[in-house]
Amino acid sequence: MGSASASLLQPMDTDSAIPRDRDFGISQFGCEHYKRRCKIRAPCCNLIFPCRHCHNDAANSLPDPKERHDLVRQNVKQVICSVCETEQEVAQVCSNCGVCMGEYFCNICNFFDDETSKEQFHCDDCGICRVGGRDNFYHCQSCGACYSMGLRDNHSCIENATKNSCPVCYEFLFDSVKAAHVMRCGHTMHMTCFGQMINEQQYRCPICYKSMMDMSSSWQLLDADIRAAQMPSEYNYEVEILCNDCNKSSKAMFHILGHKCAHCGSYNTRRISAPQDALAR
Repeated sequence: MGSASASLLQPMDTDSAIPRDRDFGISQFGCEHYKRRCKIRAPCCNLIFPCRHCHNDAANSLPDPKERHDLVRQNVKQVICSVCETEQEVAQVCSNCGVCMGEYFCNICNFFDDETSKEQFHCDDCGICRVGGRDNFYHCQSCGACYSMGLRDNHSCIENATKNSCPVCYEFLFDSVKAAHVMRCGHTMHMTCFGQMINEQQYRCPICYKSMMDMSSSWQLLDADIRAAQMPSEYNYEVEILCNDCNKSSKAMFHILGHKCAHCGSYNTRRISAPQDALAR
């Protein structure tokens, strides 16, 4: 980590004795994660990084797994102004040159960001800052996370749904900077991971195997395909199936293209018994 952090600290050609305008250098400093005019000193390892994500990337790349760790944002006590390089206690305005180190500043999360177009806000229930505008989100007490207003009373609640890893990329969801997507079943994954699954024609939740979206049009196409493709007589037997969508069991005529649930009409089913005729032979 020593070499990683050293490469992040480049001396600025500035005169620390000259007071700066509050808006000096806005959006000109920062890292791939945030535009901000300060760096942070990580109390866990006493090294300096542009942000906690830069710290976590370096700390979790250490060769010794026992030394890997994440930075707790609330524990940050010292920041370094990127304009005059003065180290100081956490505050929005530099005590030496007067530069605002972040147009958005949260003194709970010790978070700075110059890109206010993200519409950052602090959620007291989550305990961290979110983006997207406070009026556009609400905190679901059952799920323990902030969801868009469109999901209010319109999603399946799962306790602490986002306090788990994304089932595709395994990144922890709760404080991820990537947008999350709540599926019909209530489970959550990154929006980008959801898109990748759809592109790969994978439509079932990796956790519970329920359909991730409305599949009714696909089921109608399967109905037509099955009607058009009659099975040979030796395959005319029933199989018992379990529906992943409604969790009910039923029987269906065997077909190579799929088995339709007798209760909800879904083809998201699995066989739970051998063919009856085959058992009799």
